[in-house]
Amino acid sequence: MVDLAYVIAGSEATGGAGIQADLRTFQQFGTYGVGTLTCIVSFDPKADWAHRFVPVDPQVVADQIEAATAAYDLDVVKIGMLGTPATIDVVAQALGARPWRHIVVDPVLICKGQEPGAALDTDTALRRQILPLATVTTPNLFEARTLSGMDEIASIDDLVESARRIADLGPRYVVVKGGVEFPGDDAVDVLFDGTDAEILRAPKVGSARVAGAGCTLAAAITAALATGSDVTDAVRRAKDFTTAGIVDRIGGNTPFDAVWQGAAASDR
Repeated sequence: MVDLAYVIAGSEATGGAGIQADLRTFQQFGTYGVGTLTCIVSFDPKADWAHRFVPVDPQVVADQIEAATAAYDLDVVKIGMLGTPATIDVVAQALGARPWRHIVVDPVLICKGQEPGAALDTDTALRRQILPLATVTTPNLFEARTLSGMDEIASIDDLVESARRIADLGPRYVVVKGGVEFPGDDAVDVLFDGTDAEILRAPKVGSARVAGAGCTLAAAITAALATGSDVTDAVRRAKDFTTAGIVDRIGGNTPFDAVWQGAAASDR
C-alpha cells in the first residue's frame, strides 16, 4: 500500500518553491501527495521579481481540506505558507478536528507581498494557533530570530538556544536551519528534541539562497515520517535529500536558482 503525505501550503508560480516543490518531494520519497492551496505567490519579472501575493478565500481552503480528508485517511501533514489570519483560523480548526500522527510546520512568516500590519497579524496567529500543534517545526535563521526573540544567531550555542526557546512555544521537535547566512563553511542545522540537541552539518554549496530549500526540507521530513521513519531519521534523510537538490540546482531566467528534487532519487 502506498503511503500518503498531505500538504497545506501556497503556490509559487515559478515552481521553485511552495506546493509544487512539496509534491515533487513527496513523489521522490514514494509517497502519494495530496495538496490544499492557501495562496498564490507570483514573482513580478517587470519589478525585479518582487512578490505578488493573493490569498485563497478561507472558505475555499476549508472546502479543499474537507475534500482531501474525506477522500483519504490522512495522518501526516506539512503546513507551509498560510498567508492570512483568516486562513490560519480555518487550518487550525481543521487540524484540531481530527487526530494526526505528525504535523510538520514550516513557519513561513512575513511575505514581502503583504502590508506590514497584516503580516504581523499573520505571524502572531501562526505562533499562537499553529506552532503548538507541531510535531516538528523548521524555522530558518530569520524565522528563528523572530520566534525566539533573539537579536542575533551567530554561533552553534545561539542555534541551540533559539531552538530551546521555540520549543517552549509548543512544538515537540525544532529544526533551526543555519543556511548560507550562518558563519563558516558548513550549512549547520540543529535538531532539538526538547532535551538534547543534535548538530547536522553539510558543506555549503555556494553563497546564495536557493529557492525551495526550506520547502523541500520540511516536505522531505513529512514524507519520511509518512513512510515510517522516526523524527531524527526523517530529519537526517531530509537534510541529505535537500543538500543533493541544492548541488544539482535548476537555473532559469530568475535571479535565483531552485532546488532540484530529482537529484537524490537514486540515493534514498
